[in-house]
Amino acid sequence: MAKKYFLVFFMLIFCFHPISCQVVETTVPMNIDESKSAIRTRFLPPKGYVWEREERGSFSEYLVSFPLYPPSFPIRDFQQVPIEKQSHHVAVLKIDVDHKDLQQCADAWIRLYSEYLWSQKRFGEIGFHFTSGQFLSWNDFRDGVRTIETGRSVRFVSRGSFDDSYANFRKYLRLVFQYAGTISLDKEGVPVKNNSDIKPGDFVIVPGSPGHCVIVVARVRNPAGKYLYLLAESFMPAQDIHILRNPTNSNISPWYELDVNSAETVTAKYIFRPTSIKRFYGIK
Repeated sequence: MAKKYFLVFFMLIFCFHPISCQVVETTVPMNIDESKSAIRTRFLPPKGYVWEREERGSFSEYLVSFPLYPPSFPIRDFQQVPIEKQSHHVAVLKIDVDHKDLQQCADAWIRLYSEYLWSQKRFGEIGFHFTSGQFLSWNDFRDGVRTIETGRSVRFVSRGSFDDSYANFRKYLRLVFQYAGTISLDKEGVPVKNNSDIKPGDFVIVPGSPGHCVIVVARVRNPAGKYLYLLAESFMPAQDIHILRNPTNSNISPWYELDVNSAETVTAKYIFRPTSIKRFYGIK
């Protein structure tokens, strides 16, 4: 069966004759097919909504097709220890956290977008600004550029050898995670001004130290042109990227309604005030 159901039975305990017993059954559909292993196939759209076909080869398509761990897989921190609260998510993306406390909220978006570009062999497009405003590309790091901290400033030096391996790419990402965050990602984002333009790959963000960021990883549409979205995040400490429940609307959870003009967006673990939905400047 495609949908997972919670069945609740209410019985009259003192029943002396079978005909007089009353059984009432209520069924609450969760719209989750736990036999499936990708976002697009596991999460069934709410009634009246359908999946749209994302542009082939796009970041949006990459996200909606992203593999998931089996159902009930716990969120783990960077030490692979399950975090205390396991009630806010419905699925965990099948991607590692690394062994350092670095891949947090904005870093999770950077990780997914970087992995997408790497999978597309678009190496020249991988690059991010630090909170300080400095820019470091993967190609520069590949060619040997490194950072040196001097007091509160960072400067670049060329002291490494050429290395275009995936292992070195992960070292590059650790460095970006160390010096980038919600403040820098917010500056690199272009505001999404219309609700109809929100798509997978966009992010809801409040910059700060700390700020927070959640990632739009899927959308579905109804005949009236209204969209619903799935949101994912990492958190502090660095932990598995996970898809969030909707704490304010159990009728459509885990799907969310988003409004670029809303004064706030309430997610499972954070309230965004105001609502700021952005798209990385390099994504069309």
